[in-house]
Amino acid sequence: MFWRLIAMGWSAYGPALLRGKVAAAFLLLAAPLWAGPVTVVALGDSLTQGYGLPREEGFVPRLQGWLDDRGVEAKIVNAGVSGDTTAGGAARVDWSLTDEVDAMIVALGGNDMLRGIDPAVSRANLREILQAGRDHGVAMLLVGMEAPGNYGADYKAAFDAMYPELADRFGTLYHENFFKGLPTDEPRAMQAFFQPDGIHPNARGVARIVAAMGPKVRALIERARAPE
Repeated sequence: MFWRLIAMGWSAYGPALLRGKVAAAFLLLAAPLWAGPVTVVALGDSLTQGYGLPREEGFVPRLQGWLDDRGVEAKIVNAGVSGDTTAGGAARVDWSLTDEVDAMIVALGGNDMLRGIDPAVSRANLREILQAGRDHGVAMLLVGMEAPGNYGADYKAAFDAMYPELADRFGTLYHENFFKGLPTDEPRAMQAFFQPDGIHPNARGVARIVAAMGPKVRALIERARAPE
């Protein structure tokens, strides 16, 4: 059918118009490769899930809104499970990466830290998650976390370092800290952006977190769209 259209274009309208018709036809043939939103699964814990907030104020809906406001065609799937650790993420990553998923945000490790899990164990779990993403051929964004100093210098160094090192090893995009965008160096100022438990951000906090992370998520979507 395509070649019949070319022949009709030549005989009826001549070479000049034919060139336009051929170009348009090729664009139509290529369109399905770019059409439709990119599906991004956000694999995380209660911070991703939106603990303690109305659904529309949670991290994933606010991130979806940030992208929508900027005309970025993407669908963010909330795969956050409250209380989850890197081990839990590793256990469910394969069935989270369904055929329609194009990209993955990995935001895990906070509960490992709260439980004092050996960073070597957390690192191995994150490595398993990122390997699963690579095996599924999805673009990936690894979101880091920082341990407080009261865990000890050695623990903090090992925990903090595993994120950038794994991102470099797997060639993923990297966002330094889930809480980037909040005044982390000002403890009193931080209180205004957290729920009473001091662990989970409130709506104001989520808005700042999304504003800081949004550009990296947009870059993730662009990477997912890029031809291999």
